Amino acid sequence: MHQLEYTSEAKNNLVKLKKNGQIQKLKKIKSTLDKLQEDPRYPGLHTHKYKAFKGQNGEDIFQSYIENKTPCAYRVFWHYGTDKDSITIVAITPHP
Repeated sequence: MHQLEYTSEAKNNLVKLKKNGQIQKLKKIKSTLDKLQEDPRYPGLHTHKYKAFKGQNGEDIFQSYIENKTPCAYRVFWHYGTDKDSITIVAITPHP
């Protein structure tokens, strides 16, 4: 099981959703993060490398689906942490 860590941007993304009363979206996000924590390669996450940018220290960024086939479908952007058992959540946002 991976330990999840959050950047300030990811924390702010969650706070905004809570303030806006996006309860259903938050449930989907929690489910996705639970699966990501268990197995980043879980098939339903459709995880793949995101080539548009790198992490602060040059880490490869990955994108996992929270929603699919939905207008403004949400994604979680993340990278592996400094140790093999940690994942840093960079952002939780609609698909760019």
